[in-house]
Amino acid sequence: MSPELISILVLAVVFVIATTRSINMGALAFAAAFAVGTLVADLDADGIFAGFPGDLFVVLVGVTYLFAIARANGTTDWLVHASIRLVRGRVALIPWVMFALTGALTAIGAVSPAAVAIVAPIALSFAARYGISPLLMGAMVVHGAQAGGFSPISIYGSIVNGIVERENLPGNEVALFLASLFANLVIAGVVFVVCGGLRLWRQGSLAKGAGDAPQGRGELRDQPQRTGTGPTTDPGTHPSPTTTATATRETAPTLSLTPPRIATLISLVALVTAVLAFDLDAGLTAITLAVVLSTAWPADSRTAVGEIAWPTVLLICGVLTYVGVLDEMGTITWAGEGVGGIGVPLLAAVLLCYIGALVSAFASSVGIMGALIPLAVPFLAQGEIGAVGMVAALAVSATVVDVSPFSTNGALVLAAAPDVDRERFFRQLMVYGGIVVAAVPAVVWLVLVVPGWG
Repeated sequence: MSPELISILVLAVVFVIATTRSINMGALAFAAAFAVGTLVADLDADGIFAGFPGDLFVVLVGVTYLFAIARANGTTDWLVHASIRLVRGRVALIPWVMFALTGALTAIGAVSPAAVAIVAPIALSFAARYGISPLLMGAMVVHGAQAGGFSPISIYGSIVNGIVERENLPGNEVALFLASLFANLVIAGVVFVVCGGLRLWRQGSLAKGAGDAPQGRGELRDQPQRTGTGPTTDPGTHPSPTTTATATRETAPTLSLTPPRIATLISLVALVTAVLAFDLDAGLTAITLAVVLSTAWPADSRTAVGEIAWPTVLLICGVLTYVGVLDEMGTITWAGEGVGGIGVPLLAAVLLCYIGALVSAFASSVGIMGALIPLAVPFLAQGEIGAVGMVAALAVSATVVDVSPFSTNGALVLAAAPDVDRERFFRQLMVYGGIVVAAVPAVVWLVLVVPGWG
């Protein structure tokens, strides 16, 4: 049995054990990385740790630390209510606002994980507050980031168009952008319908004053856990006028802009500015701002370190370290070259799309595109496959799966969700990511590759 096949089988075993024994998959993956790296790939400790995602570790810790402080001092509650007022109380519009916001950030040049790191904590705080499915809100944020991710001035767009030019392939920047935009828009629409968006739409606008305290049956149903301020009411009953009035009066003072909240809002603006305008690392910037806020108001942030999503950090870093071992021993290249050697171009094209989706669910989307597009060159040169459609299909397949909890964006969504059963949410993201991996490559292949675009 080849070393590459052994490494894939070990990964499957890790999934089975973690699912059936409720062991943190990250811890299992670290052990597997040690065993496979040492016994199969002949790697030393340095070679194994080369795959440790240090940058993602800092992003997860820094962003969850900063937003734990924001939750503790009430800043996220203030932002949630401000969002409600902005859309005139229509909760159903908020997921689409988050979709558009992350799309705009990536379209103008933000790296996709940076945009998700900025928007996801606010979006998921809103979801927890108003009983919106965290899967719906998280998916809208991630798909929004990918919808704008291939604009001609975006990071992903620039990288892919550069690869196409370097490989002397026909390219179309606008077609690449529109393919990703429409694919993610359609998926977001499906997720919105399936995950309760129509229920949110039917409930209409929140009652007057609901920006201060959620009221009524529609706002409280399916909301077993509450965060922040606001009344807690039996989901099967309407609050009495006296209860509603009392809750509003009790909540109103908490919505004022206190000095810690003003400083936190300034920190969030500084985070956005640092990432977009100065290209600073989102994780290092977030943790620095969190330390400044902790120093100024230690009482508000005393418990913030404990609220960092440490199990999620262990999970993601462990799995990605094992994927790094796979990359180091050539497993990913081995699989790609095996598919690229198939003599049927259309079959090779769909298999490459599936490899891009599957591997990208655990690894760098840009890295996978950089490896797969050159592998597609031999059969693109035969003229049976349109280069523009094939490149767009690979780009969409390799990025739309970033909802996976093992990808950077999915991990950020998982870490940012407050007051959820994290194991259940992890399983939801994993199942949803699996559905996307199974369905989207075939669909984009049919739409973009089979007709021979480009």
